[in-house]
Amino acid sequence: MDRKMSDAGGDSKPGAGAIDVAMDEAVQFEHNLTFFQACKLYPAAIGWSVFVSLGVIMLAFDPQLLGNLYAMPQFQQDFGYLYDGNYIISAPWQTGLSMGNPVGQVVGALIAGYPMERFGRKWTFGACVAMTTGLVFIQFFARSLEVLLAGELLGGLVLGCYAVIAPAYSSEVCPMAIRGVLTSYVNLCFVIGQLLGNSICAGTAKLGDHWAYSIPFALQWFWCLIILPGLLWVPESPWWLVRKGRIADAEAVLRRLASSKVDIRQTLAVIVETDRLEQELEMGSTYWDCFKGVNLRRTEISVGVYCTQVLSGIYLINYGTYFFNLAGLPTEEAFDMGIGFLAVGFLGTVISWPLIVRYGRRTIYNTGLFVLVVMQLVIGILDCIPGRPDNVIWAQSSLMLVWNFFYDLSIGPVCFTIISEASATRVRSKSIAVATAAQGALGCVMTVAIPYMINPDQANMQGKLGFFFGGLAAICFVWAYFRVPETKGRTFEELDLLFERKVPTRQFGAYVIESEGH
Repeated sequence: MDRKMSDAGGDSKPGAGAIDVAMDEAVQFEHNLTFFQACKLYPAAIGWSVFVSLGVIMLAFDPQLLGNLYAMPQFQQDFGYLYDGNYIISAPWQTGLSMGNPVGQVVGALIAGYPMERFGRKWTFGACVAMTTGLVFIQFFARSLEVLLAGELLGGLVLGCYAVIAPAYSSEVCPMAIRGVLTSYVNLCFVIGQLLGNSICAGTAKLGDHWAYSIPFALQWFWCLIILPGLLWVPESPWWLVRKGRIADAEAVLRRLASSKVDIRQTLAVIVETDRLEQELEMGSTYWDCFKGVNLRRTEISVGVYCTQVLSGIYLINYGTYFFNLAGLPTEEAFDMGIGFLAVGFLGTVISWPLIVRYGRRTIYNTGLFVLVVMQLVIGILDCIPGRPDNVIWAQSSLMLVWNFFYDLSIGPVCFTIISEASATRVRSKSIAVATAAQGALGCVMTVAIPYMINPDQANMQGKLGFFFGGLAAICFVWAYFRVPETKGRTFEELDLLFERKVPTRQFGAYVIESEGH
């Protein structure tokens, strides 16, 4: 292959002729690459993508921890008040404490977009982990609801950044063949964080002093101790380096991410040309650009698929153990059910990976969402049985387990793939930030509403929440059917062209891009 590229001071770009040849070869290589071939050729890219996604485990652990503490006897006794012979945490305080994570997701996500573009993905991630390390001290030493609230709000501001960094980084260091799996791995990190929160609280709930809840808070430092030393070797995003004109640095990073069998200059040519195309199409790189021209449709898709997670009922997971406890299960069985709840979610996410590779995004997302609608409505109908006998309580709890399996088989993991692929590369961090902030804003609403809907001293809706979330999910299903396109098997440049040409949603998968599109 006769191609030459000069790097004058690390800022030069390939010649037009070299770009044309390299682009054709690189695109053909990407389309022919299978999942297992990509795994063999890009082991380092997979490893670093997984490493940076560890921050999401901390993001998911914190709200899950709080949801379990509300059902923990020692926490209830130390921080709650007597109601009908039992200690409970009041709904206003539950709302205030639980607001830390979603509020942080809104503010932290929007803030993250700026340092990610100015300083890069790597150093923004490092700064967030360092701040998390310090803020955990507030939670660990809290002995009053006021201090714990301060720790949750401050910690939430930083935790919100991880939801933006992880999918953006994963989509920019991996080839197309494994992009879907590694971006959806972010969902597995959410499940791992939630599962750890449930499991650890189930193990410490029997302790008779403050260590029952102090140990779970302290274990957040475990991830910080793993991540901080590894930051010295984390490669920066090659797409960010190209946007900064650091072509030589981008090429060096690509060599670290791929095996020696990969022609790195082909990959670099694709990144350079895609960036050039987006400048030509005036994609922009600011928050305002996310809502201008063709980017508006792309941002709508990202916001929509992310918000659907909340509207379908995912915030009930944070209250899973508490919900099961109020539904009539003994405390120990409620904790066990909460762990099983997330274990099936873990299994569902893993099973989703071959489905994403085989069937793409749109089919899995829409089919899974339809199943969730039906199951929520069935849970609501069961709650209408007079007297709510024990077998109904167990049936509802079992259906929630199955619901979570289908959630983590479909809209849970596929969402992170879609938001990473639907956004233009120049505004990816900000587009994901907007979607994350929108999801967080809805999360704030649910965080306020759910304690009042499920607490025994408030609405005490129990399983009738299925009608509420089933109805909202049905509306989301109609929207997704008409608006969520198939992005499987498309390079970022091809996706730019599909959106620029305003290809109808249901024609995305079969649309043929003519060669002159390059």
